[in-house]
Amino acid sequence: MTATVPAPGIRPRRQAGRLLNALIWPALLLIGLFTPLLPRLLAPLSAGVPPGTDTPLWRLTLAHLGLVLGAELIVLCIGIPLAVYVTRPGRAALMQLAEAITGLGQTVPTIAVLALAVPVLGFGTAPTLVGLILYGLVPVVSNGVAGLLGVDGSVQDAARGMGMSAWQRLTRIELPLSLPVMSAGIRTSTVYNVGTATIGAALGAGGLGEPIINGLSQQNTGLVLLGAVLAGLLALSLDALLGLLVPERGL
Repeated sequence: MTATVPAPGIRPRRQAGRLLNALIWPALLLIGLFTPLLPRLLAPLSAGVPPGTDTPLWRLTLAHLGLVLGAELIVLCIGIPLAVYVTRPGRAALMQLAEAITGLGQTVPTIAVLALAVPVLGFGTAPTLVGLILYGLVPVVSNGVAGLLGVDGSVQDAARGMGMSAWQRLTRIELPLSLPVMSAGIRTSTVYNVGTATIGAALGAGGLGEPIINGLSQQNTGLVLLGAVLAGLLALSLDALLGLLVPERGL
């Protein structure tokens, strides 16, 4: 079986495209945050007045980013060890159970999860984090399992033949080889949670959901789009920046 070799010039073009995305989307986000261009463009949808917020947009964005990154850190601390644990030999049933349980996080509507968490945790950041963690676990666990199971068995056999312990095979062979697939799950989870975190504004968690919620209550389409566009640019920026950290499979 022969390996597929990329045509000359494909790899540099892909890398250049990823680098360009990592520059363009954050630049557009900064323009939207620190210049009046975006509110002026949305003024026709806001009774001719550029939509604005009481809290500076950059502060709302930092609060939103803090929610997403905090939740994603917890997701990684839970999801990656769980994927490693259930993919060890003899744990196929446990692996199916883990994927089914984590999958419940996306079958239940996010607003329902938040509503159930409020009586226990109250309003604010805590119930929003719970919703983000449950929603973000699915792609991390599923991609982690897929990546670890996708490691070539002959490579593992060679590692055993070299006298590597199970821990050495995991840290030196399995995790590095499965990293491209795992990173795709992390990127998906992060992008999902940027959008999901906007709902947290209804619970007092702040973030870019504030102009969206306020715009809906005031029937101000321009204000709704102000928060939605910035949240979209934040999601695209994070996805592009995370894409630079780990090379795609086959590059």
